[in-house]
Amino acid sequence: PLSCPQTTPPLPATVSFASRAGIMFMMGKKSEIVSKANALPGRSTPLSISPAHYVLETPMKAPWPAGYKVAVFANGCFWGSEKGAWRLPFGIHTTAVGYAAGHTPNPTYEEACSGRTGHTEAVQVVFDPSQLSFVDILRWFWESHDPSQGMGQGNDRGTQYRSGFYYFDEEQKELIEQSKAAYEAAIGKKITTEVKAASDFEQVFYYAEDYHQQYLAKPGARPYCSAQPLQVSLPDFEKWALPHLAHHAPKLPKAFWDKHSPSPHCVIRSPNKPIQFP
Repeated sequence: PLSCPQTTPPLPATVSFASRAGIMFMMGKKSEIVSKANALPGRSTPLSISPAHYVLETPMKAPWPAGYKVAVFANGCFWGSEKGAWRLPFGIHTTAVGYAAGHTPNPTYEEACSGRTGHTEAVQVVFDPSQLSFVDILRWFWESHDPSQGMGQGNDRGTQYRSGFYYFDEEQKELIEQSKAAYEAAIGKKITTEVKAASDFEQVFYYAEDYHQQYLAKPGARPYCSAQPLQVSLPDFEKWALPHLAHHAPKLPKAFWDKHSPSPHCVIRSPNKPIQFP
């Protein structure tokens, strides 16, 4: 967010966008993910966060209700990514921002921005699959950024802004890969999104500092989001999903996407509360 400034939270209002961009250039403009051997050591103690979601007022940490599922993805600055997820109209239990798919345990914001932890800014979404399909979350993910931009998104550049989706079971993997192929054909560009198993990592997701959690809903937040949605729809589920995945059919209808599909800066302009639909 704001090009990863090297600063002490909360982010000071006196720091300009231009100076933040300069700091990002010096700190985080990396094109290759650091190796585990060269990653920062991190720490054993998790970063402290509030127990309840600032908007939804639900618990921020497990245990989750029985039957609920988890999705972890990265699509640019995590401030806007998280807001887009918590605003989905139903089925979202809680969301959090953090650092995913890296090597350093419990990294800080400044460490992740340095490019020396291997993480990407990410969102963890806990959802009720009886109300909201994993495919609904996937569609929001693909359509809310440009997944062809490699190590960055919009003005935010570096490995910490790479697109990624991290699966927890084989059906999530299949749905991610099949939707990726469909969306790549739809946008006519090669998708660079990283797709890996959560089990590939000692811990796939580490919570970010509390001041980053639900940042865009908090007083004094800077209205920043550099996501570059292409405003191209993911093709219909029936056209790309294999038959044995039919039970993951989307629960959000066409009417929802006709009105609420992502567009540039949509999370900045939108209210903080979840979308009321229908």
